[in-house]
Amino acid sequence: MLLAIQQAHLALADGDVPVGAIVVFDGRIVGTGFNSREKNRDPLGHAELTAIRAASLNLDRWRLTGCTLYVTLEPCPMCAPAIVQARLDRLVFGAYDPKLGAAGTVFELILREEYPHRVEVIGGVREEECAEMLRNFFSRCRKDRD
Repeated sequence: MLLAIQQAHLALADGDVPVGAIVVFDGRIVGTGFNSREKNRDPLGHAELTAIRAASLNLDRWRLTGCTLYVTLEPCPMCAPAIVQARLDRLVFGAYDPKLGAAGTVFELILREEYPHRVEVIGGVREEECAEMLRNFFSRCRKDRD
């Protein structure tokens, strides 16, 4: 999770919401990503999607079985189904998202009986550290707006 937090700091440096992600396979990092919506003017520039895309390219396959995704914030309703579709074995996230969390907090879009693939979900890893980074970011945004 520390490496995902480092990725989140890269998003923060670009003025984006500080969310970072890494994909690990066989003990090595095969994909990294951080929010880049502002920098790239891309609504799909979420940390999870960037890390999944990088892992697929590095492993030369779209099925990411055997991989774990670490992300600093609970995935949103767009990213959660992508995690299932990529066939990741495990999702580990830091902060829970009380507004858009799609790994069980607001929506359940990962652990559904209808899906043929099961993803293990572990939430709250380094939760306070991840949540604090987000709180500070949004607090600064509100101050700048006022």
